[in-house]
Amino acid sequence: MLSMEGLRGFAVFLVFLVHYASLIEPWLAAGGGTAGSAAAIHTIGNAGVDLFFVLSGFLIYGSLIRRETPFLPYMGQRIRRIYPAFTVVFVVYAALSFAMPSQSKIPTGALAGATWLLQNYLLLPGLFPIEPMITVAWSLSYEMFYYLVLPPVILAFALRRRPPQWRVAFFAAVGVAIVLMCALIGGPVRMVMFIAGILMVEAMASPRVQAPSSGVALVVLVAGLAATLVKFPGAVGAVAHSLILAATFFALCFCCFKRPDDTLARAFTWKPMRWLGNMSYSYYLLHGLALKAGFIILSKLAPTTTNEPVLFIAMLLPMFALTLIPTALLFLFVERPFSLARQKPVAITTPVPSGAEKVH
Repeated sequence: MLSMEGLRGFAVFLVFLVHYASLIEPWLAAGGGTAGSAAAIHTIGNAGVDLFFVLSGFLIYGSLIRRETPFLPYMGQRIRRIYPAFTVVFVVYAALSFAMPSQSKIPTGALAGATWLLQNYLLLPGLFPIEPMITVAWSLSYEMFYYLVLPPVILAFALRRRPPQWRVAFFAAVGVAIVLMCALIGGPVRMVMFIAGILMVEAMASPRVQAPSSGVALVVLVAGLAATLVKFPGAVGAVAHSLILAATFFALCFCCFKRPDDTLARAFTWKPMRWLGNMSYSYYLLHGLALKAGFIILSKLAPTTTNEPVLFIAMLLPMFALTLIPTALLFLFVERPFSLARQKPVAITTPVPSGAEKVH
């Protein structure tokens, strides 16, 4: 399942494009073709987080459904996976906020500021209407909620003893309930991505469920990402986009995992993409700060008043390379020794290579 590492690399590169397109906007002429392309790339890039959610749904459910795991050791492992790198980045952001008050998001007042910092450290922004200090950290509240809720759900409904068809029907019903609730009153509709990952575990275990070919999965991927550019109104629009992306990434991942020798799966085993995927969590947390620093330097060298669209293409790879330096250091000196060293391989449907466990 080496393609899983590449899929995470692809997901985090999509997230990079979101912030790159946002930060380069001052250099683009308003209303121009390049500005329109940047806006489209920004929209498509947001799907990277959805792919992360699908992979998390697959990995965690695949691990828990096949063996009984005590809750406290399980949550301890999840906390060790998230908090070492997050704590370092959190401290860096907090220090910069105090050093540069004009850029700080911390509310004024000691109590309000301390409360807000605690809320951020407890990963509450995202599911709760709290502004995140680390912009991308909102997604961690979704991850933590999934980690907390899934084990008691499996236990309460005795899902390990249920037949696969029963589990599929159960989680499909949960997905429908989430969709209906979000369409009617709004809500965290992206939770359906975790459902897509759960259903993929069941599909992987069934010899009767056939994965799409590489060609079909690639067409679905392109069409699904393009569909994010179609504007739908209100809460129904958010639901429609999430359902499309859930189906898109289900098809992509299912093809890569079920057909590991096909062209698409082999493409995602490209070593640079796997390398990026293995450090994707560190990259996800820190790349935005590195990118911001890069554009501050660029503003000194090329004033935004020049409005040169050519910069969009010319600066893409240099800025990406710049983000790799601090994020790789975070991975090598914090994430790998403190979060990954004690991780054990997880059996999903077939033995997972040791590198695959490192991606989550």
